[in-house]
Amino acid sequence: MLHEINPHRLANEFVPHAEPWKDDIIIFARRDGLLVGGEPGKMRFPKRQEIRSNKFHYQYLFSLDGHGVYHILGEHIEPLPGYSYKSLREIRWQLQGPREYMYAAYTAWHLISWYADNHFCGRCGHLTSYAAKERALTCDNCGHVIYPRIIPAVVAGVINGDEILLTKYAKRDIPFYALVAGFTEIGETLEECVAREVREETGLAVKNIRYYKSQPWGSVQDLIVGFYCDVDGDTTIHMDRNELKEALWVKREDIQGQPDDWSLTHQMMMDFKAGKI
Repeated sequence: MLHEINPHRLANEFVPHAEPWKDDIIIFARRDGLLVGGEPGKMRFPKRQEIRSNKFHYQYLFSLDGHGVYHILGEHIEPLPGYSYKSLREIRWQLQGPREYMYAAYTAWHLISWYADNHFCGRCGHLTSYAAKERALTCDNCGHVIYPRIIPAVVAGVINGDEILLTKYAKRDIPFYALVAGFTEIGETLEECVAREVREETGLAVKNIRYYKSQPWGSVQDLIVGFYCDVDGDTTIHMDRNELKEALWVKREDIQGQPDDWSLTHQMMMDFKAGKI
């Protein structure tokens, strides 16, 4: 999956007062994407030594293979030579890795989005500032402390004997199949979310809900949790056409998978196809 980058390592520990060295990665972000360069399979980010200006303020995010990863605070930057702004979707499908840089892109986007969304205090409206000893934002006016936001979501592999339920969403221009998925609601367990999402999107009841794996995806500040479950009773699909354009039972041998092996959804589909589930 995306975050399975051995022997590379992304370390998310907070490092206060860190300053970038010449080989450290600098993330430039704007609303529609990140500044990246390179060609397919050889994506790259700017390094500190490529940035001639000294006027920028750098915020430490995490490290990748021992090199710090920082982003620029509060500045609109025109693209550096050899780089351009690309959305996460463009980065994934056009540049296609290496995997450790893809993981860094998604994780950086998660943190940068959180910083941007909390520029002002949600309680009193005053500006927030960076906490000195932990990854948090604080309001000097009312004392409110804001920690990074993580949104739980589920992916559900619904099994009917030697078949699994595959879907395509109605409002997304994505040609390949996926599994039922959705965000967990307040007051709802992950298992209850699985049952609800499957019922709402396909009209099916499920049982034997069991945990598989999780994945920190980050594109919408989410943590995706995978479950397998068995159909309970009637196997007739009653599709919600506001959510889905296709929903069908597919035999193991007919599963095609997705174009890359970075998603939890793809791995769940392929493990079922291989008879591991």
